[in-house]
Amino acid sequence: MAKSRKTKRGQGRHAQNAVGPDTVLETATSLVQSLPPARVTLSLIAREAGVDPALIRYYFGDRTKLLLAVVERMLAEAPAESQGSNEPPAVIERHIRHAAHFTRSTKHVHRLMVDELADAKSAQTRHLQGQMNQRAVQAYADLMRRDGGKTLRKLDPLFLHLALVGVFDFFVSAQPVVRNLVPQGTPMDTLGDAFENFVVDLFLNGLLKR
Repeated sequence: MAKSRKTKRGQGRHAQNAVGPDTVLETATSLVQSLPPARVTLSLIAREAGVDPALIRYYFGDRTKLLLAVVERMLAEAPAESQGSNEPPAVIERHIRHAAHFTRSTKHVHRLMVDELADAKSAQTRHLQGQMNQRAVQAYADLMRRDGGKTLRKLDPLFLHLALVGVFDFFVSAQPVVRNLVPQGTPMDTLGDAFENFVVDLFLNGLLKR
């Protein structure tokens, strides 16, 4: 009687039922939160999820589509902007704080979009990239239009968005550099809160009319 061949991990009907696409996506999202995107390979995701890389390709097609699904999940789970006064200075402060909270809660998402998905041929990927950034730029433009120059200086909303993304993204993606600039043992969450307050003060002082 011939010996039955061993089934590779993650392959076969039982393995597919045991480890579904949600588990793979959750694993990939967790890795993107803790590692630079370039290090999040299919083999690493497969190893952490306990499946064969072929199963990941079966579920998602390729690495780019899986990373796109990661971005969509991170965007869907990002904290919502808080509510409060409709006065333009208060609204702009909430926008700035939301940018900080979004970047800190979706660690490496901007780096993922730039390094891994910017040159993607997928129209869906390009649409998501544009939609993600255009909403923020439009929000700043609408706010300045509504203010009409009463309390806010006239600034390019695109440049404002790019500046905020750059400031908060560097703080998150370059944390090894930041850690070397502060006393050992400094809590990064506490430092992040202080940096957020600094950026709010810096940008509001630059945006408010004198």
